[in-house]
Amino acid sequence: MLKVEGLTKVFKSDILTQSFMALKEVSFEIPTGSMVGFLGANGAGKTTSLKIVMDFIRATSGRVIFDPILGHNKEDIFRKIGYLPERPYFYPHLKGEEFLYLLGQLSDLSKDEILKNMNYWAPRFKIDHALKRELKTYSKGMLQRIGFLSCVLHNPDFIILDEPLSGLDPIGRKELKDVIVDVYKEGKTVFFSTHIVSDVEEICDRVIFLQLGELKYSGGVKELIENNLEGNFIIKIQGHHEILGGKVLPGDVTEVECSHHVKDQLINDLINSGKKLVGLEQRRLSLEEIFYRGKS
Repeated sequence: MLKVEGLTKVFKSDILTQSFMALKEVSFEIPTGSMVGFLGANGAGKTTSLKIVMDFIRATSGRVIFDPILGHNKEDIFRKIGYLPERPYFYPHLKGEEFLYLLGQLSDLSKDEILKNMNYWAPRFKIDHALKRELKTYSKGMLQRIGFLSCVLHNPDFIILDEPLSGLDPIGRKELKDVIVDVYKEGKTVFFSTHIVSDVEEICDRVIFLQLGELKYSGGVKELIENNLEGNFIIKIQGHHEILGGKVLPGDVTEVECSHHVKDQLINDLINSGKKLVGLEQRRLSLEEIFYRGKS
């Protein structure tokens, strides 16, 4: 769906100010039909990258290549992209439905098409009850929902979201993640930026990780985690047992962590002592541990 090759962006203000390199030779690919998380701390270069992709700013060097299925000129390509910026502007005195009609008309949709798509998506975004209200009465979560709805109103193939979950409470985050998954299941390619690692690990099949403007990883989430398995193993034993510093889990199960050097002997000792083993797995690092503790 999208290929980025060697993006470099240097910001220069004036001759008295030192230039700032926001991106340095960044290359990655967004496969068609994928759910890709764009991960990195604030200031890593995510928003700069997305602005270049959307042609809001120009790269110092490098290029952005869109799949021909989106079109062969900018007008056709951007008609098939739905984009939600990090800080969208909403006209406060417009009602929700008026805002959607405005955005739909800007995408050359007829009133019937706007109404049809609005009636399809609004209940799924749980915003249908508020469409008759002015946007100034909406909460942060409701504004994120209607902003996201405006991105899919024209039935694009490629959805780009810049920090769509930022500032939401836990319930709002969960509900909006569910909507992102729903959009993905509709056959859309979804690319969204975040600095919250668990969001990517929970719903994405691929991840791109930037750090201080440089690409650190681009590839599958599952492959990354499997390639960073630790040598330790987790043994689960039925019942409450004080052994090797184990911890008791819900369901009256004791969990013991051990190295691979003693795993076999420990299992034999537990079985010989009459303990019931209910689980054995190799310890998996989270994406957060991999990226932010130098494990990648």
